[in-house]
Amino acid sequence: MNTLTARRADAHRPQVPAGQRVYAVGDVHGRLDLLLPLLAHIRDDIAARAEADNHVVLLGDLVDRGPYSAETVEYAISGLPAFATFHILMGNHEEAMLRALDPMDDQSQNLWLKFGGYETLASYGVPVATLGEELPPAETLRRYIPERHRQFLDGLPDAIRFGDYVLVHAGVRPGVPLEEQDPKDMRWIRQEFLDHKGDHGAFIVHGHSISTEPDIQANRMGIDTGAYRSGTLTALGLEGDRRWLLRASVVDGEVQTKLSSLG
Repeated sequence: MNTLTARRADAHRPQVPAGQRVYAVGDVHGRLDLLLPLLAHIRDDIAARAEADNHVVLLGDLVDRGPYSAETVEYAISGLPAFATFHILMGNHEEAMLRALDPMDDQSQNLWLKFGGYETLASYGVPVATLGEELPPAETLRRYIPERHRQFLDGLPDAIRFGDYVLVHAGVRPGVPLEEQDPKDMRWIRQEFLDHKGDHGAFIVHGHSISTEPDIQANRMGIDTGAYRSGTLTALGLEGDRRWLLRASVVDGEVQTKLSSLG
């Protein structure tokens, strides 16, 4: 099930294995206030359907930009509910954060503060008003960020496969076999992947690249709807060859959930 080299089914439309149901959740980016109602919506959706082996996959980028990064990581470690098996993937923002916590890493090219690190450090209690444009030493950051958070993030996988679907944070490099993909590409790739119209060896479900609505193509689907700025966190449900969307959105100051079919 989880190996990237698993064979694709012969059916024209991609499928997950019989008896399984999968929910992929787009980039959370510190919006625990959206993740919690979305997971409750997924729980209710599971209860309304036939019994199955249920899996929930968070596609990476739990941290940065939104207000609750520390709380989101803590929830992922110790608060996830028991209604499904949870899988959490590595995103490029987790990679940048881990680099900032590594005293041996060259930080000269790490732009973490500029693309969300300030918000994450604030959620861990770092007095961000004292920060400049350069990353503080890793030893300083480790005083605020628990070691178990660092170890948890460091152990996240890059991809998971269910039948014809490969779920990954950013995408894959076209023309490279799935089993030979570079982790950097799976966390960071953008235009080369988004522009490619050919077969990847599986149907790719990804986040990383924001779109107002899910970006549905013949060979991939992007479900990062920019929760940190749009107020909408999106999930994709998969069972057999069926697909549907679940969303948690801020509407008039309150979070509302919605389910819609993809046919």
